[in-house]
Order: sequence, then C-alpha cells, then structure tokens
Amino acid sequence: MAETIEYDLVVIGGGPAGYAGAIRAAQLGKKVACIEMERAGGTCLNWGCIPTKALLKSAELYQKMLKAEAFGLSAKEVSFDFEKVMSRSRTVAGQMTKGIEFLFKKNKVDYLVGKAQVSAPGMVSITEGADRGRFFRAKNILIATGCKMRRIPELEYDGERVMTSREALANTTLPKSIVIVGAGAIGVEFAYFYNALGSKVTLVEMLPQVLPVEDTDVSKLLHRAFDKQGITVHVSTKCENFRVGKKSVKLDLVAGDRKIELEADVLLSAIGVTPNLEGALAPNLKLALDRNYLKVDENYQTSVKGIYAAGDIIGPPWLAHVATYEAINAVNGMFDHDKPKRVTIFPGCTYCQPQVASIGLTEQAAKEKKLDYKVGKFPFVASGKAVASAESEGFVKVLADTKTGEIYGAHIIGSEATELIAEYGLAMNLEATVEEVHQTIHAHPTLSEAVMEAAAASMGEAIHI
Repeated sequence: MAETIEYDLVVIGGGPAGYAGAIRAAQLGKKVACIEMERAGGTCLNWGCIPTKALLKSAELYQKMLKAEAFGLSAKEVSFDFEKVMSRSRTVAGQMTKGIEFLFKKNKVDYLVGKAQVSAPGMVSITEGADRGRFFRAKNILIATGCKMRRIPELEYDGERVMTSREALANTTLPKSIVIVGAGAIGVEFAYFYNALGSKVTLVEMLPQVLPVEDTDVSKLLHRAFDKQGITVHVSTKCENFRVGKKSVKLDLVAGDRKIELEADVLLSAIGVTPNLEGALAPNLKLALDRNYLKVDENYQTSVKGIYAAGDIIGPPWLAHVATYEAINAVNGMFDHDKPKRVTIFPGCTYCQPQVASIGLTEQAAKEKKLDYKVGKFPFVASGKAVASAESEGFVKVLADTKTGEIYGAHIIGSEATELIAEYGLAMNLEATVEEVHQTIHAHPTLSEAVMEAAAASMGEAIHI
C-alpha cells in the first residue's frame, strides 16, 4: 500500500481559485498539494477566459484591417485562416498553463493530475488518473472544482452541430451560420467573434435584454451596436422544438404569440453554468448546499470543519478574478494570517466590441433600493483620444449618492472598457467620491479622461459635453 502523505492543505481543482489558493498557502510556508482533473489553470486558462480572448483579438484585428482606409492605410485582399486562428488560441492557453505549472514548482506546491475526492474530513483520495488509489491526509481541504456549462436537456451535444463554448474552442471549421442561445457574456462574445469573421449569427435571449446583469443603458447600446454589425438579436424570446439534422439545426423562436422557425449550421448553447461537484465528495460525506452550490460561512468553511470552498463552486458571480480573491482570503483565514474578506465590490467584463465593463449597482438596482442618487454620463464621441482612434462608440456612466458623492456603481461600454473599469474599482474600495475622481488629473489625451468627465458630469461640472 502506498504511503499516505500528510499536507497542511490539499486543494481540489487547479483553476483560478485552486491554483491561487495553493500558491498562497505555499507562500505562508505550508506544505501544499493541488490536484487538477485536466491541466493547471482549469476551465479559465484552458477552455474559457484566456483562449476566448485570443480569438476575440484575432477577430478585432481582422475587422480593423478591413477598415484600414479610414486611417489612410491600404490593406488589400485581407483574409484569415480559421484553423490558424483557433490554433493560436490553443497555443496561448498552453503557454499560460505552463506558466501556472512553473509557479507550482517555484513555490514547491505538489501538483498532481487526476480526479480527487474528499473521502472523509482530513482525507483526500485520487479516484481517476495515473495516481488512482493514492490517499492524502490533509489538515485543511479547499474544494475549488468550479462549474461546468449548463446544457439544454433535450439536446445531444455532439461538438459538431450542437456545442457549448468548450466544444467551440476545439472546433476548426467556421460555420456559415450559427444560432447562439443565451446572451450573457459568453454568448455575446462568441456572437461578436463569429460575426466578425463572416458567419451569419443569430443571438437569442429569453430575458428582455442582452447582457441581462448589466445596466439597461449599456445593454440597449450593445443591442444597437450588434444590429449595426449585422448580428440578428432576439430578446424576450424562448427556443423550443429543437431538431438536429446531419447538416443543420432547426428550432422555433417563440416571443409572446409569435413563433418563427430558424435554421442554422450550428447551435451554440450559452445558457449559464452548473456546479461541478460530481465525484468530489464521498457518498457518505454530506456538506450543506445552497441551490446545489457548496454553502460556506464568513471564513469560506463548509458545514464540515476543516473543509473549505472557494470560487464558482460556492455560487455566483462565477468570475475568475472573484474566485482568486475568495481562495486567497480562505487560505489567509484558515492559517490565521488575516481575517478573511467576502466579496462585495467586483468588476464584470465582457470582451466583445464595443467592450462592456461594470462595477457596483446598476441604475435599476439603485431605484429598487430607493437610493437618493445622481448620474454622470460622458460619451466617447466627446473624447479626443476615442475619436482619433476611431473608437467613439459608447459612454461612461457613474451613479453616486446625491449628497455625499459616494460611488454606487459605474458602467462603461466602449473601447478598452475592461481596462478602464479598474479606476472605479479602486475608487469604490477606497470609498472615494465622484468629486475626488473628478479632481484627479488625468493625462490628455487618454480614454481615461472619460472616467473623470463622467464623475464631473454627475456634479454638473463636465467640460467637454
């Protein structure tokens, strides 16, 4: 029988929560093992955040090249090789994964590939993989198994006609037409990508707006932008009666009393995620759940002492950067390094074009809370840098307390929105006011001036509108 090794911490899952938690514990001088079912980096680095951003960059650059004449440049017969676009995406993902494996070595984290299970409090076993049958004693266990894509129950996902984002990232054939079910971040990003490369794209959302979690003003502008780009968008629409053939997929789009039949080469399902706990807990080990996600206390500890959880497996907002934050705080707490913090303020980003980013409350939420708020809004069409870059679509919108100027939320749609949102994140974390953002000198010309001008607009002091 193999020797049972004892660790201060065994982490199950090597994604943004798992690898960050493992490395943080190693930084604190602890003996750590991280067990990942596939490859370091988890879904984010291998089949999510990173490879999709590589694809989107290719699509964005291709579109810019097509519009070269607007910049006084000439780029004739611009074309692309879809297989190479997809191959680059996989190469980028592989490079980042190797980086995580290097960090494990650097920090002396024992990294194992296999499917792990919490056999009992203080005990982890590997149930699948080359190390199957090995057991590890653990003073602490961190479950960071994340989520997997939700599937439409009546559909068989063959990776050719019907797929999730994971299968799409491995597909090397550009479909002539595609219907994307779900207009959250994943659906919207793939809609932009395929449309930019020439596919006929139909995007369907059952809720009243694309990007349902975003501010209504932002969603409306993105809807209009997609219309202009040639993407067909249906909101407040359900998908029914799926029929998968050898060469196409047919389905009915139902909006109120109206029903239309739609046919496309491929269907991409982007209807959300579901917790990935299958096989992670021994049958006799019962942990408290909340809507099938692991329930944790303020210290990220589950209902069983010594077993912690962080990241997507404990529920929304299902964001990689939130997962990392949670895992680091869970580890700091379990080893008495610092009092753990729960997530309160976090940015959300969507990397289509125009980009979308937000933090804090939407205007709808502020109204529901009956807050006394004011709005500052600044359009990129009034930004010299945005106009010079031919990126003038969009705006910055900030919500603040009418009396104190405390920032309740910020919403950006436009060029580099996902980079610009960080300033409002820092401002909210430091409890800065819109006046303090306004009074901070921003370099000219920069897109970041729009962040300052929106803050100024909330006070009636914007100069350039």
